[in-house]
Amino acid sequence: MGLVISTVNMKGGVGKTTLTVNLATCLAKYHGKRVLVLDLDSQISATLSLISPHEFAKTRKKRRTLSYLLNNIIKPNPYSKLDVHDIVQPYICNIEGLDLLPGDLELYDEYVISEILHKQAATVGKPDFETVWNHFERVLIEKIITSVIEHYDLIIMDCAPGYNLLTRSGLAASHYYLLPARPEPLSVVGMQLLERRIAKLKESHQKTDPLNLHLLGVVFISSGGRLFSRYYDRVIKRVQQDFNPYQLFDTLIPMDVNVAKAVDSFRPVVTAMPNSSGSKAFIKLTEEFLSKLP
Repeated sequence: MGLVISTVNMKGGVGKTTLTVNLATCLAKYHGKRVLVLDLDSQISATLSLISPHEFAKTRKKRRTLSYLLNNIIKPNPYSKLDVHDIVQPYICNIEGLDLLPGDLELYDEYVISEILHKQAATVGKPDFETVWNHFERVLIEKIITSVIEHYDLIIMDCAPGYNLLTRSGLAASHYYLLPARPEPLSVVGMQLLERRIAKLKESHQKTDPLNLHLLGVVFISSGGRLFSRYYDRVIKRVQQDFNPYQLFDTLIPMDVNVAKAVDSFRPVVTAMPNSSGSKAFIKLTEEFLSKLP
């Protein structure tokens, strides 16, 4: 059975999606791992980093996205013809072992979910919305991956910035989480906020179904050139005071314009420009990532 890992930060623009797709690609391409990328962000950045907008449009027209699976859990349809095996796209970027479960621009209706859960809470002897909500949060993403997890070594989920339902449910279904960050004050604040939220998430599920969730590590992704190196070093040293050494990846992802160029081709940089500095850094990071896994 595979390991489930969430890539998450409260702040956007920290390289979360870039880390997800390049790590997944390296694991499949260079280490022969069976990897599923699951896009939980309505911005669908991970999806469009692996397939073209035209291909996504055709996929969405056929309703073969995460949205279909979520809707079938929220409002089960006995006539549903598709399951997760039909939604997953194999052999992404022509790489054996790299699969994608595409995201969608519209994933779920918060009002509908709230209405359904309030009705469920009202049917129990003592109405308890929090318990009903926690159970729903615990199983939403778990139900989607349960039937495919045995087919993969790793399922890597690209979570939305912030702390919405899918991010919480993704974390609840995960064994580990990766924390990408830029060595900048606001990114560090996002890390601190996330750690507090995860502590509360664990606390809320402690009595009913405790989470087996651990931080695998913090990955620093630079966003400036040499002029910022001293400043970045100071920020990194500040972070080192909040985490133990094992929770910090030694490999830093440098600023590399080729990473952005690769996105334009809807491919990870490790396949589009394998000799670039960014690509080499991701390849090295993947080896360190594997060394941290049990």
